[in-house]
Amino acid sequence: MSQPYQYVVLRFVPRVDRGECLNVGVVLHSQAANVLVCAWHVDEERVAAFAPGTDLDALRAALEAVAGMCHAPPAGVDATLTTQGKRFGWLSAPRSTVLQPGPVHGGAVDDPEAEVHRLLERLVR
Repeated sequence: MSQPYQYVVLRFVPRVDRGECLNVGVVLHSQAANVLVCAWHVDEERVAAFAPGTDLDALRAALEAVAGMCHAPPAGVDATLTTQGKRFGWLSAPRSTVLQPGPVHGGAVDDPEAEVHRLLERLVR
């Protein structure tokens, strides 16, 4: 049975003032399937060509933080972020940082957890 879902593409934006970006991850939420998951991939050669001197460890740490937020809110985080839907809303909110969410898109699939990997292959790799 198809489950509705929403997703955002995570974009690496090395210079916010220029607005140029490189897709590095996907966050998918399906309330019907009780799924909030993140998949990401950093192509080091591509990032180095796009933004020489990038701190790859910091970029990976930011992506790991997003993935962690998908599993559970970090200790000490506002109690309003206890549900998956609220965490997806927070993760998908526009921000001016080096890791930004794109617009929210949606669809419906039988397996939302597998869909995040399909989207990663299609939109990031």
